[in-house]
Amino acid sequence: MFIKRLFSISAIVILLVSLITGCSSAKSSANGPVEIEFWYGLGGKLGKGVENRIKEFNKSQNEVKVIGVAQGSYDETLQKLQAAIAAKKVPAAVLLKNDPMNAFAKKGALAPLTTYIKEDGDFNPGDFIDAFYQQGTINGEQYALPLYGTTQVLYYRKDMFEKAGIAPEQLKTWESLSEAAKQLTKKNGSNTEVYGWEPMWGPDNMIDAALSNGGKYLNEDGKKVVIDSPEWVHAWGFFEKGIHEDKSMAIHHDGQGWEYWYKTIDDVMQGRAAGYTGSSGDQGDLDFSILAAYPQPGWEGKQAAPHAGAHMGAIPALASDKQKKAAFKWLKFFTNAENTADWSISSGYIPVRKSAVDVSAYKEFAEKNPQIAVPLQQAQVATPPFVDPTGGKIYDALVKAADKVEIEGISAEKALQEAQKEAQRALDKVQK
Repeated sequence: MFIKRLFSISAIVILLVSLITGCSSAKSSANGPVEIEFWYGLGGKLGKGVENRIKEFNKSQNEVKVIGVAQGSYDETLQKLQAAIAAKKVPAAVLLKNDPMNAFAKKGALAPLTTYIKEDGDFNPGDFIDAFYQQGTINGEQYALPLYGTTQVLYYRKDMFEKAGIAPEQLKTWESLSEAAKQLTKKNGSNTEVYGWEPMWGPDNMIDAALSNGGKYLNEDGKKVVIDSPEWVHAWGFFEKGIHEDKSMAIHHDGQGWEYWYKTIDDVMQGRAAGYTGSSGDQGDLDFSILAAYPQPGWEGKQAAPHAGAHMGAIPALASDKQKKAAFKWLKFFTNAENTADWSISSGYIPVRKSAVDVSAYKEFAEKNPQIAVPLQQAQVATPPFVDPTGGKIYDALVKAADKVEIEGISAEKALQEAQKEAQRALDKVQK
């Protein structure tokens, strides 16, 4: 959703055992501030934004010193955290996607934050956007705080659309977007010099399209995986056709960390593609004198319903009590109204507190930069993140299916049928 490519979390179950004792990789001193590590998988301007926020926090008080440890991606953070838990040497705070956060919490690997929240009279949990805050609530306990909200939106070249006589309103449906992509594609013989549109590699864009087409992950009683339904096949077939038959779309894939992501952005910025589907968090890397943002489309006669979720700040259960308290103070700082507003301004991610829109800097920026309102607008009709009852294996099956469709050119119907069988086996095991 909105989410960027997710590493398998099914191995968590194996590693999250015997969590009664342990230690943290951070340090503390009786005579100085409590030192804690904060692990995050962000690079580019986002990574620099985290570094700046850490510097501000460390200067703002003398009780806690945060040491930022950048990982290559969200996936790498997950892998490193699994290994750290197994070695009983964890960071005091970590940035996680919603699904692995949920799995870690259910296995006892994350510390509940409820007590810290209740003891802090200034925290005001009611100021958080409910849809984001509730993603950290499991069985009545708060296990994580939303650091920023995200959803995937459309970004397009204003000059290329204008030159082709295409109005932005043509992006309102996937069907009309397909026609625009064909019109914008430029070929030189058998070579494509400009692609009309570039989806982002992985299942997330295609999952969003399937949800907007009325697709579901599970049937009503939750006992059958239905990711091979006509709604899914039709939506994924749209991308299959655009990439492999019409050749009006293309993807970048593989590479180190976020390499594929930045190559996609670069294609649009350099005029090698007329637009792409990307994260709200891309806005900090984009030039909006050239580009504009637009909400994800629905299908003809159907309302768009893409995922919108939050990236969560959590505290591993193995951290010491001192480090847990210090980590909570850091997460509280990151999510206060002024900071979440500033993060949204600099990154494009959705602020997590309701009061952020009343911050004067946010108001002024939104008046001059209307693109910042697009993700917030989309989040109002978005689908909440799917909580995978198999611990991530349904999503894993969709990751494999996406590669088959996008890279190998295997039909959407066949790829999704194979994914359904794999996911159903995993669901049957957990329901026994």
